[in-house]
Amino acid sequence: MEKRVLNFHSDGVTLCGQIFFPGNNPPYPLVILSHGLSGIASMDLPFYVEAFLKKGLGCFIYDHRNWGRSSGWPRCETDPWRQVSDMREAISCVRGQREVDRDKIGLWGTSYSGGHVITVGALDKRVACVVSQVPLISGSKTFDNWVPKEKREKFMERLADDLDTRSKGGAPQSTKAAVEGSETYEWVTNNNISGDYRNEITLKTFDLMRTYEPNQFVTRVAPTPIALVVADSDTQTPTDWQLESFERMSGDKKLYTFNCRHYDVYMGFKQKTADAAADWFTEHLAV
Repeated sequence: MEKRVLNFHSDGVTLCGQIFFPGNNPPYPLVILSHGLSGIASMDLPFYVEAFLKKGLGCFIYDHRNWGRSSGWPRCETDPWRQVSDMREAISCVRGQREVDRDKIGLWGTSYSGGHVITVGALDKRVACVVSQVPLISGSKTFDNWVPKEKREKFMERLADDLDTRSKGGAPQSTKAAVEGSETYEWVTNNNISGDYRNEITLKTFDLMRTYEPNQFVTRVAPTPIALVVADSDTQTPTDWQLESFERMSGDKKLYTFNCRHYDVYMGFKQKTADAAADWFTEHLAV
């Protein structure tokens, strides 16, 4: 295996990543992998890289802007449309590497970035294949699902106060990304092996999420092949929404369903979900 640092620039921000190659017979098909709402590249992604390398696939992982080793401000803020733009810059970056088959680029995204790979797969036909794992399907519906109706008015007031404060040069308000006792906290506790995870997320992240609707793009992914990896007990990005989106997709598509919760795809079901994705990429990137 060959590995090297590979950074790229997008809208004035430096995104930091690593590129991996199996070690023989270039040029290689390559999969770009990115994490979810508060995930960083050192968590989980190296495991998937290892599974894909065994199939002869090159891999590229990177931290989203404002997270991990990448630059950008405010820290710990997730802006979906900027991340979509960054992902398209990542495609350009890897297509310029001499070891990469520029016509065989796959996207793998999970949770929040599972929505991104649907969106980018629809908008950017340089993408040859997509795997979307436990994807965010609707930002507005997810927001309503996460914030109970009886607490929503007060939370919306906090969002408005934060926007007003920031407009005057004040510091962005933030909250914990993983609350003790939650499924998210269980994942962080189990998978933050490097200790680099920062348990913080800006309030504006939730306001930005309300503007993001990957479900608007599900009918436009075809003819690019797409697979959905779905957890049948997903309450974070509810399973029914994912299944409804899959039904609306056309063309070459496949559904992989696992009897687990949202974050179990990074824990007890990690090997099974990695193998499913690796098989799909192998089939469609013609290794």
